[in-house]
Amino acid sequence: MRSTSSSPLRAALALASLASARKCLDLTVDVPVVSRNAVFNLSAPTSDIEVINFVLDFTRQSHNLTNEYATVEKTYTVAATYCDPDSGPSDTVQLLTHGIGFDRTYWDLSVNDYNYSYAAVANDDYGFSTFAWDRLGIAESEHGEPVNEIQSTLEIGALKTLTEQLRDGSIDGIGCGFDKVVHVGHSFGSIQSYSLAVLYPGASDGLVLTGFSQASQFSQYFSLGANFVTANGLLAFADYPDGYLASGNPTAVQTDFFAPGSFDPALLDLATASGKPVTVGELLTLAGASAAPNPLTGPVLIITGGESQDRSVKNLN
Repeated sequence: MRSTSSSPLRAALALASLASARKCLDLTVDVPVVSRNAVFNLSAPTSDIEVINFVLDFTRQSHNLTNEYATVEKTYTVAATYCDPDSGPSDTVQLLTHGIGFDRTYWDLSVNDYNYSYAAVANDDYGFSTFAWDRLGIAESEHGEPVNEIQSTLEIGALKTLTEQLRDGSIDGIGCGFDKVVHVGHSFGSIQSYSLAVLYPGASDGLVLTGFSQASQFSQYFSLGANFVTANGLLAFADYPDGYLASGNPTAVQTDFFAPGSFDPALLDLATASGKPVTVGELLTLAGASAAPNPLTGPVLIITGGESQDRSVKNLN
């Protein structure tokens, strides 16, 4: 017979857990962007053969496909998730930018009772507010022309605007501004966060860069290992135009993101099932300003996996 003597205690603990729960809100934000984009003299690949031809071509060293430059000026619709700790908004907000192949949801995974959630730890354990967004052109944010529009420079411009909006409290649904904005990135999101601090000194109060390196050769391994195919050839991405690429199978996802013997297989399944595409323009402008000296004088935390072949980081004050 099951004892019920501890039921009041269980109930009290459950109520306490609810009382200390963080608060999250999905948002849609209008983001004006002005960007100096590269103009590439190439057409979006329309078949898997053309995708592989493109990948083999652009991964050749010293092969510059840029033809000229053009200014893109537009207001985009950006999807985001904002979370507060139970105590309410903090003075500092962490602005989370995801990497290639993912969207904003991986910052707050519910797998294993949120054991892998970055946002939950930031909110509940350290009292930070967090703002995670889908990069322009990806997932629930507004899509666009994938060669000459959706590029790294455009997304960095969007990151700048979001930073300003968070500071001045102009995002509907949040209801306050923040004294400090710390930029947190993973992989391509780290490149964009670093580049923001380079291109717009004073925009960031601190950087957390995960999966980040200034060694350029890693990008070729990534692109060749991804087994890219046309995204709209996959049912999940049928509404994306030609020029969006996606990993072709779970093996490609594992090759690029999961080191041998160091991951939960459930996460590989999730990463494969919930993965997101990348644009040709993003791949061609991948580096952003990541090779330039960074003027940031605030705190910087860099976390890079031990299996990375070159973890070189330079040019940080």
